[in-house]
Amino acid sequence: MKAKRVTGIIAAVVAVAAIGMAIAVTACGITTTATFWALVPPIVAIGLALLTKEVYSSLFVGIVVGAILGCGKSFTTAVDNVVSVGLIEAVSGTAGIFLFLVILGIIVALINRSGASAAFGRWAETHIKSRVGAQLATFVFGVLIFIDDYFNCLTVGSVMKPVTDAHRVSRAKLSYIIDATAAPVCMIAPISSWAAAVASYAEGTGLSGIQLFIKAIPYNFYSLLTFVFVLGIIFMKADFGSMRKHELNAINNGDLFSTEERVEATDVENNPKSRVIDLLLPIIILIVICVFGLLYVGGFFGGDYANDLIGAFGNTDATVGLPWGSILALILVVFYMIARKLVTFKEAMECVPKGFMAMVPAITILTMATSLKNISNDLLGSASYVEMLMKSEAAQNLQSLLPAVIFIVACLLAFATGTSWGTFGILIPIVSGMFSVDNPLLYIGMSACLAGAVCGDHCSPISDTTIMASAGAECVHVNHVSTQLPYAITVAAISFVCFVIAGFVQNAVICLAIGAVLTIGTLLVMKKLSAKKA
Repeated sequence: MKAKRVTGIIAAVVAVAAIGMAIAVTACGITTTATFWALVPPIVAIGLALLTKEVYSSLFVGIVVGAILGCGKSFTTAVDNVVSVGLIEAVSGTAGIFLFLVILGIIVALINRSGASAAFGRWAETHIKSRVGAQLATFVFGVLIFIDDYFNCLTVGSVMKPVTDAHRVSRAKLSYIIDATAAPVCMIAPISSWAAAVASYAEGTGLSGIQLFIKAIPYNFYSLLTFVFVLGIIFMKADFGSMRKHELNAINNGDLFSTEERVEATDVENNPKSRVIDLLLPIIILIVICVFGLLYVGGFFGGDYANDLIGAFGNTDATVGLPWGSILALILVVFYMIARKLVTFKEAMECVPKGFMAMVPAITILTMATSLKNISNDLLGSASYVEMLMKSEAAQNLQSLLPAVIFIVACLLAFATGTSWGTFGILIPIVSGMFSVDNPLLYIGMSACLAGAVCGDHCSPISDTTIMASAGAECVHVNHVSTQLPYAITVAAISFVCFVIAGFVQNAVICLAIGAVLTIGTLLVMKKLSAKKA
């Protein structure tokens, strides 16, 4: 209790000092646009979140600091920055994603109310008989849903939660496995919303965007080695750091959270009429119609990209396509559940507010995180500052080391801003201008940019994918961040070594083999050290 009080006092002092510093900088007329000050608001928010383990107030302090730095000595402008530039633009810009989250919440509530989740749990009891099997099934399911990371996080979480709970897998471990498969698999899948976004940014390099994306896949060390790392900790039982504490507590005491703060479990009802197909069919319907919606919005069925699958994915807007598909899927799922006599119409409608309420924490965090990004990027010009840094590095005659430098810059930018898409949107044009088309370092540098964006996104507590992974696993968000951070940093360090080697060797197979050996060796060492410490 005393430690908590001391931490609270320290956090309050840090928050007041950060706001005071912002006021002082503004009063002195120091330039804050496109300088290091543009990165201060997210650094303050992330630092407070890790210190206090409370994300709402931390994000708000970061927003206030950014609003003051960009207010030009005007109090009313500072307030306007918080309300208009931050919160209102965050809600209007991500309203489609909010709608998608609410609809997913309703579908999950319907599946639980119908007894389909309990039916899947009964099936899993006879087919998945160990903790290793439960974690491996979660990993495989996550890899198979490669269309979109939001969709991946929430779908895998809702399906696998009863299975991992039954085998005493901590919620922190579940959310890590979900997060470790969501963005990385999207980043190496040629047909995904992420591939489409990367392809659109990469046009103008002399190759088609999707061609460049595919050539960069073998060098995406962070994404590929994350899979090796996850499989390693599953089969070797080599958890370390704070994750080990959560896992041991779940195994020995049946406590899935290990902290006083809990996420209220979703109600799961038993229904003797329910079958496993009642869970699988709604998910299949959701996947198929959401893919159809993404293609429709991208112009695949009559537009500039008619019958052009890759072009339509590149032209689509996930904030429109996902809600478009999920609304149709929800209607079909309601009809299906009623036709199967698993729920009545009244019970189906009762799931609407339940689904919304289940997503309120994720929506709140996402709103504030997006507000912070808007202020840091749009108001203070963090993108311009990073571009300046990258061009100064490019001017130096260190071409073979540039992939490693690009990886670190992308990590830091994604960590500070909480957005991988924003990161590679900023860096891809810069990276493509560093190397000629016939230079193999173009693909390695591009991979370093994409890998760093995913890595920083994984580490950041204000990342939307990290928030979605917490929501999908119904895990306390700060628990997910604090347990995932040591794992993500470990893979990042190994990936950095691989990018240094790749700059000179320029052979993906050799570099990946070295990375895999380093990953397994690191896990063996950490397992031995953890056992010795215990």
